[in-house]
Amino acid sequence: MTIYRAIRGQLWSFRTRLVVILVLGLLAMPLALALPLPLKIVVDNVLGRQPVTGFMASALPDFIATDRENLLVFALILLMLVTVLNLVQGQVLWVFGESTGEKMVLRFRAQLFEHVQRLSLAYHDKDGLTDATYRIQYDAPAIHQLVIWGIVPLVSAVATFFGMLYVIMRVSVPLSLVALAISPVVTLLTIWGRRRLGPRWQRVKELEVSALGVVQEVLGAIRVVSAFSQERRELDRFVKHSTSGVDERIRTISREGSVTILIGLAFGVGTVLVLLLGVRQVGAGALTLGSLLLVMSYLGQLYGPLQTIGKQVVAQQGSLVSVKRAFELLSHEPAVIQKKDAREIGRITGAVSFRHVGFSYPDGHRVLDNADFDVPAGARVAVTGATGSGKTTLMSLLTRFYDPEKGQILLDGVDLRDYRLADLRSQFAIVLQEPVLFSTTVAANIAYAQPDATFEQIVTAATAANAHEFIMRLPQGYEATVGGRGAKLSGGERQRIALARAFLKDAPILIMDEPTSSVDVVTEAAILDAMGTLMKGRTAFLITHRTSAITKCDMHLAVRDGRAESVSLAGSEPLMRASQPVFG
Repeated sequence: MTIYRAIRGQLWSFRTRLVVILVLGLLAMPLALALPLPLKIVVDNVLGRQPVTGFMASALPDFIATDRENLLVFALILLMLVTVLNLVQGQVLWVFGESTGEKMVLRFRAQLFEHVQRLSLAYHDKDGLTDATYRIQYDAPAIHQLVIWGIVPLVSAVATFFGMLYVIMRVSVPLSLVALAISPVVTLLTIWGRRRLGPRWQRVKELEVSALGVVQEVLGAIRVVSAFSQERRELDRFVKHSTSGVDERIRTISREGSVTILIGLAFGVGTVLVLLLGVRQVGAGALTLGSLLLVMSYLGQLYGPLQTIGKQVVAQQGSLVSVKRAFELLSHEPAVIQKKDAREIGRITGAVSFRHVGFSYPDGHRVLDNADFDVPAGARVAVTGATGSGKTTLMSLLTRFYDPEKGQILLDGVDLRDYRLADLRSQFAIVLQEPVLFSTTVAANIAYAQPDATFEQIVTAATAANAHEFIMRLPQGYEATVGGRGAKLSGGERQRIALARAFLKDAPILIMDEPTSSVDVVTEAAILDAMGTLMKGRTAFLITHRTSAITKCDMHLAVRDGRAESVSLAGSEPLMRASQPVFG
């Protein structure tokens, strides 16, 4: 019921379509009621020569009701008409239901994707990429199965059940009571099956996530796998994880089938009891043969909805688990929350202050204990320290990917938590050690932070980053695609495109994380030259171990033992301050 309550919000946008699907589903009831009538007419009124009575006598004209040949033709036409209408109703319901379900899945996936992008890095660090990917791509579609072919058929089945029960009671009350006697048994079997299958489907999902994790891990490190010739080993690892998931899925499906068989046997017992009592009533003259055939036909229509309810509750356990997992993703609140009265900001000057900042990661690992320093606007700061000392963590706190546990971080004298998140992050341009490029064109990658940039602005940024010349040597120039993660470019070329992106964004604060750690001397010189130009007039933080890069700075921030100590660098270029953009 918790899941169904959560689903209600997803259904509201599709309420009109769902009403149409429900109406189409309910049309099956009168068609099901009409389907056995031609057989009753043939048995009782054509072959049995009994006069037409009841509703049929008043509805049919005399030339049909009193003539056996005409009555037979009418019965055959009615049978054909009901059959065609059944086919049309089923096809329209299927097509409309599928189209609605696919639209619902697309909207749900988009909502999940939008939400997961807002989650803090702490969530992604803890649960990783694979789990979120599986929930968006493989769990979200279960809402289609659950709603369109689960909830809607259940509602239709309940309505059909009561309709059929009323009709059978009009024909024979004793037979209807016998037919209903199996209902408690079916209910108990359904509850038992639901409780038995739910945890197993949860285990299936966990194992499938594990297998998907192997695929993503291997493909993300395919060069390392190939370099060490470990393809067979990784294949075996994937098959091992996948086999566990397949085996568990098969066991779960087998148990689901067992429950379904037991429910079917209960209906079989009910049918036998009704037939036995019905034969005795026909022998006693209390029921006509046609009426018995009608009851037996309606009994299938009565048990059909009951069987649908039982089977749906059991069979939908996998979909329920998947939808639950998808909604669990939505239930994760971002660790970094924007205040309701957050301040809007234009372009800042770039003065940064850390006031006794402490921070630990979710796993309890404490990184910063008492980081306390000031960086004036326009300063170029070299950030150094041992691996794991907290250099990158400092920058993640500054960009508010995380919030400090204690202390505060000020930007132009205002606590970061008082700013609007989008406005705050627009003040930063970031160049990472491993530049992130998307599988699109060179121009689109440079313009990623400013999609409406003109071609001239893109070229100007590339030129400033010493990237224009190598871009023009590419077969399609700026329209050349870079491949997945920039695989078609060298490390130095990717880094210069990342610098061009930073130039184009023209943010007042620049963060560069080891931008020259993996390039050759010639490329390093080109990158350093571009960095020198990029840092002018901005507050710049350069995480580096390279002496050549440190000389570009006028402050040194040494991070160790959970603290950050600020010292001046003698002989560096003069400190520059600026509150206005100097590029673009």
